[in-house]
Amino acid sequence: MLGLLTLDYRRLVSWENEPQRFQPADFKRLKDSGITIFHPAVGFTEGDVYKSSLRDIKGLNSLIAAHPEQFLRVDGIEDLERTKAEGKIGILIGQQNSMHFRTVDDVDYFYKLGQRVSQLTYGPNRLGGGSSSPVDTGLTNYGAEVVERMNALGMAVDVSHCADRTTLDAVEASRKPVLVTHSNCRILVPGSVRCKTDEAIRRMAAKGGVIGITMVRYFVHYGPTATIENVLDHIDHVAQLAGVEHVGIGSDVDLDGRDVHIRPQRRQDLDDMDYERKIYDLTEGLVRRKYSASDIELILGGNFRRALSEIWATEKTSARIPSNTAAS
Repeated sequence: MLGLLTLDYRRLVSWENEPQRFQPADFKRLKDSGITIFHPAVGFTEGDVYKSSLRDIKGLNSLIAAHPEQFLRVDGIEDLERTKAEGKIGILIGQQNSMHFRTVDDVDYFYKLGQRVSQLTYGPNRLGGGSSSPVDTGLTNYGAEVVERMNALGMAVDVSHCADRTTLDAVEASRKPVLVTHSNCRILVPGSVRCKTDEAIRRMAAKGGVIGITMVRYFVHYGPTATIENVLDHIDHVAQLAGVEHVGIGSDVDLDGRDVHIRPQRRQDLDDMDYERKIYDLTEGLVRRKYSASDIELILGGNFRRALSEIWATEKTSARIPSNTAAS
């Protein structure tokens, strides 16, 4: 529930602005990854976030419309099955910040453009606190209004970057399951404010939500090593704490890893990790840890599908517009 087409943002922008630059080899590489649906949400935090978010979503719509034989925009549950049946790659449009909702009516506008998931906060904003916020006063009144409108339309509420109180408030305020598309368990990474507490995971699960486990090194394990085994530890913890029905994958990486693109000050990739094969390696790890075939299906997508079916059940079909006109 956070899987990136590429962390090479220059390449992504070129694909969005000039879709012919997306070549058959690019599609083959994505297809060979074993991933059927990508949720390539980004988080704009500076400048005119409304314009940046609008440009990003329209760019994805342009890419999808230019390659209908390869891509399908995921507007509803039926599109998940259709994507796989037609051998395409599904693009689930979301944003990692809701600052582009200048008014509650903007939720409707972006829904019409195809947005189906929105993270409430990246840093602190009008809706609530971000995980890095020095002060977390919780979900604001405006944030609660946005959550209500998202519920009514069928747009998923994501609290991955929300601060602790804002996370709990959003789960309480929502009438629908709330998602944590990409985060890990704080108990296994003590002190990481970006990871979720056991209390947050339990409350999210009680509402029917799902947490997607990330593969970003410093959210996986503190210490000299961090491997796929540590990723599996987070899956185990959620399964034991809240039930296997509430854990999924939210890798927060592309097929290259982060270090090659971002060149961070501290390493972000896992040891000995081939990110092109991450889904296959995760599956083999789950088999090693004695998960049943049915549970592995849940973890690899079934849980998020179930939650989205509840969240999207109230979609207003009159608000949907064809993906080939959304970028106009």
